[in-house]
Amino acid sequence: MQYLLMIYQNEAEYAKIDPATAKNNMEAYAAFTQSIIQSGNFKAGDRLRPTTTATTVRVRDGKTLTTDGPFAETREQLAGYYLVDAKDLDAAIAMAARIPSARIGSIEVRPIWVYD
Repeated sequence: MQYLLMIYQNEAEYAKIDPATAKNNMEAYAAFTQSIIQSGNFKAGDRLRPTTTATTVRVRDGKTLTTDGPFAETREQLAGYYLVDAKDLDAAIAMAARIPSARIGSIEVRPIWVYD
């Protein structure tokens, strides 16, 4: 059985940390990631860009509606995810609008933070 381990934290508070603490955090994440790779538990993982880059997609009456930000009804829970390659945000929104759950829930579209 696989699990998606979603990491939640206060973005505003994280933005206030000093560079040394940020470096220590990145080293801790690197160590954790390496440990789950070595144990065979790692499947995939990426850091998400801030919520200010998110777009929520809903389809109502055949129309695609978008909202800036990760806004979901409080009665909605995360049920799964797709990792896709898209040429730009518009292409990603078009894909999100085709996901069946967009008609009854919402799909958050968030760019992945790609490390060089």
